[in-house]
Amino acid sequence: MYIFLKDTNNKIILSDNVFNISLNMSLVHQVIKSCQYNKRKGNVSQKSRSDVKGSNRKPWRQKGTGRARAGSFKSPIWRSGGVTFASKPKKYYSKINKKMYINSLKMILSELIKEFRLHVFNDINLSLPKTKLFINKFKDIYLFKKMLIITEKFNKNLFLASRNLYNVNICNVNNINIINLIKFKNIICTLNVIKIIENRLK
Repeated sequence: MYIFLKDTNNKIILSDNVFNISLNMSLVHQVIKSCQYNKRKGNVSQKSRSDVKGSNRKPWRQKGTGRARAGSFKSPIWRSGGVTFASKPKKYYSKINKKMYINSLKMILSELIKEFRLHVFNDINLSLPKTKLFINKFKDIYLFKKMLIITEKFNKNLFLASRNLYNVNICNVNNINIINLIKFKNIICTLNVIKIIENRLK
């Protein structure tokens, strides 16, 4: 597998073990579903009698007062007491194996190259933090909207030049994930980033 650099038009050879993997839709769907499921958090929460703030002292003695027996201020039948069957946030979690995630990541990267959505540059640095310079540099790709730029380290000029563009996002190579790779129309990275990805996924 090979790809041409956008700025120099030089051909670079990519590892077939990472960038030339056949797509398994069921595996990719399973991994995406798991990633989205693990982001979900329950928000319903009620206090049981053990969660209610206050003393555990018995309100009054058991006999002789003429009143009904009471063992706690936190009783569910009392005002401001706990809820009998209190609802708690549900834990949403779906486990996937590491090999499954890595293989699905390889498949997505392979599909990005086949669909010409992965654009590799030798250098993406800007001389000044200007949005105009940013658009001029990526004008051929920017026409398609929705860009994700993967960088090796924080690039201040690139960040400042692109932060005013709502359809452009920048992330570090350590933070790439399957959801972002699928969500954005075009992925832009440098040759160094490609080498880092290759070394990690081999």
